[in-house]
Amino acid sequence: KKDSFYKENPQGKELVRWKYQRYMQDYLGCIAGVDENVGRILDYLENSGLAGSTLVVYTSDQGFYLGDHGWFDKRFMYEESLRMPLLMRFPGQIQPGRVDEHMVTNLDFAPTFLELSGVPIPEDMQGLPLTGLIKGKPVPKWRDAIYYHYYEYPSVHMAKRHYGIRTKKHKLIHFYYDIDRWELYDLEKDPRELNNVYNDPSYSETAAELKSKLNALQKKYGDSKELAEKFLKQDLAKL
Repeated sequence: KKDSFYKENPQGKELVRWKYQRYMQDYLGCIAGVDENVGRILDYLENSGLAGSTLVVYTSDQGFYLGDHGWFDKRFMYEESLRMPLLMRFPGQIQPGRVDEHMVTNLDFAPTFLELSGVPIPEDMQGLPLTGLIKGKPVPKWRDAIYYHYYEYPSVHMAKRHYGIRTKKHKLIHFYYDIDRWELYDLEKDPRELNNVYNDPSYSETAAELKSKLNALQKKYGDSKELAEKFLKQDLAKL
């Protein structure tokens, strides 16, 4: 209640608790709203006879921190933000309850929808169609790593610029611009990414291999620090 907040005038830890409770209430309220309306859509598809011929995709643009690593919001390349939900329902095509372990990104959505619709996929699209994975077919040539780059700093949000690569077992991150810091995480031994092993001699070979893969993906996508600077200046000019 706003009136009680101003009357009590919390400070220090009490203010932090108040903000956290308010934040969580808003966040959980949002989740409840999404859940309710997803149900309405699914009910409509069933009642209208469209469920059997409709691919339903439940996803998001990124994950979210709720105190993980001491953060809230998103942007940083740690798992809580980098990973996102992806549930699909396609009767007759997707076996209910099946879990696929291939590495996919939201870049794959557009080519997937185009291919399922019988529309040619433009050659300059960076994503891969998920059609084979959806149908449970073998997909021999698939990515073994994903690339990430956040460059909107200094700007409205104060997350440092960084880029990196994630494989099934490891993650390498480079913070740059006004800082030069590398982080390497063993996702099998340290899934919460609490122990940076970049300077651990036993991981030197792994770090070198990941840097090579990272450079290859930057070239593949045509990404660079200079390009990031260009886009940031364009964005700031609009503010």
